[in-house]
Amino acid sequence: MKEIMLVCNAGMSTSMLVTKMQKAAEAKGMDVKIWAVSLSEVDENVKNNNINLIMVGPQVKFVVKKLKEKFEPEILVTDIAMIDYGRMDGEKVLSHALSMIGE
Repeated sequence: MKEIMLVCNAGMSTSMLVTKMQKAAEAKGMDVKIWAVSLSEVDENVKNNNINLIMVGPQVKFVVKKLKEKFEPEILVTDIAMIDYGRMDGEKVLSHALSMIGE
């Protein structure tokens, strides 16, 4: 099972995107664990999960470089395109995630 963690300021708005990504994954018959956390919860979640990809919301895009330095190559890090985030396009964000982790 692939694990994708979304990161935003408080984990609130991103949780809506998680729901849409999960529905897109279910429609494709995929077994993917997707969840959202706030910036302050990243380290704890990395320690307690087998994360394949960290996706960073536009509102905290400034941490992408820091997270890449800290976690890559073990855990890939990418930002979520602002347009896809704004549209809450779960299918498009999931497709980007899967292309990153080779699914």
